[in-house]
Order: sequence, then C-alpha cells, then structure tokens
Amino acid sequence: MHRRTALSVSAALLAAAPLLTACGGEAHPGAAAVVGGERIEVSSLQAQVEDVRAAQQASPQAEQLIEATGDLSREKLNVMIFDRVVDRVAEDNGITASRAEIQQARDEFTQQSGGAEQLAATLLQQQGVAPDQIDGVVRRTVLMNKIAAKLGVENTPEGQKKLTEVFTAASKDLGIDVNPRFGTWDDAKIQLGTFSAPWLRRITQDPATAEAGA
Repeated sequence: MHRRTALSVSAALLAAAPLLTACGGEAHPGAAAVVGGERIEVSSLQAQVEDVRAAQQASPQAEQLIEATGDLSREKLNVMIFDRVVDRVAEDNGITASRAEIQQARDEFTQQSGGAEQLAATLLQQQGVAPDQIDGVVRRTVLMNKIAAKLGVENTPEGQKKLTEVFTAASKDLGIDVNPRFGTWDDAKIQLGTFSAPWLRRITQDPATAEAGA
C-alpha cells in the first residue's frame, strides 16, 4: 500500500539523532527557529508542548507518559521544522492535501484504531501528540504518501535514499536556522540532532499501525 510504504520511508528520515556542526538563532530573538525566512516563535512551540502536557496529565498513565517525553520541546520543534520541509517538497512537486483528503485519512485511521478515543490514546502514548494536533499528523501522512507516489518511492534502501536526497535538498534550500537553546539542524538527516527519543521513529508512521509496531 502506498500509505504504509511512504510512512515507513518517511519515518526513517526522523529516526536518527546525528551529531551537528552548524548553529544559529542568535540573530532571531524570540524565535525557536527560522525556516525559509519564516519564524517559528518560541510561544508557538510552547503552546504545542503545553497541549501535550495537559493531555498527558489527564491520562491514567500521566507519570509514565511525561517521563517518556522529557525532551518534548525539542521533539515538537523537530516536528514543526520537518513539517515545513515536507511542505516545501510538496510545493516543489505540485502536491497539496485537501481538507476532504485529510478527513478521509483520519476516518480510516480512526476505524483501523478501533475508534476515535483509541486513536487519540495511541498517538498521545506513541508520538506525544495531543488530540488537537492529530490533524497535523494526518496531513503529514497524506502529503508523504503523495510525495512518495509522485517520486515513485518504494520501501527499499534505494527508495529511502532517493527520498532522503529530495528532503535534504529542500532542507538546505530553506536555510534552517535553529536557536542554540534547542540545538542545531542537520540537513543530511533532516532533523535536530541534540536529542534521541525512542518513540521518535513513529512520528510519521501510520497511526493505525503504530501500536502494533511497538
């Protein structure tokens, strides 16, 4: 299936935590990062973190969930930057994700997960995603599926290499500058390299199969 192929390959893009050499952000006070000339405000990042913490605290497994996502600020910033790289690759390839496509994909994931509550619980546990952030995960999934299909990417080492090259080129083109407080960005690996979360590999995995793959 195109969905699982694309998700497996795109998840690999976020799976490593490389050492980095570049740094920046000092010229952009108040910004967590600047991507393609557009700021990701620290306040926007913090709002995402607070959403997740609120959802975690409401869970019966609150202590366990919070402990497993101790580096949540960097994780969320990583995703926020990566989403912008996805957007650039999608734009370069004439790809969009309509509201209808996102809703259809979310409905499929909900059904496969056994209901909306189970989907939300799985995403919170496996990916550190708050309920109001689910559409963002689904949108990324739709775009990654379309990108993989457009580029003819299969779930093979060669396919992953091709996809990584495309994303690396887009990442470089965006000139990503991260506030040193949060680390630095590696264009080759398309992610922040100052942290390593064991659940990060599922960041773009099919929400319906994430728990089964745990």
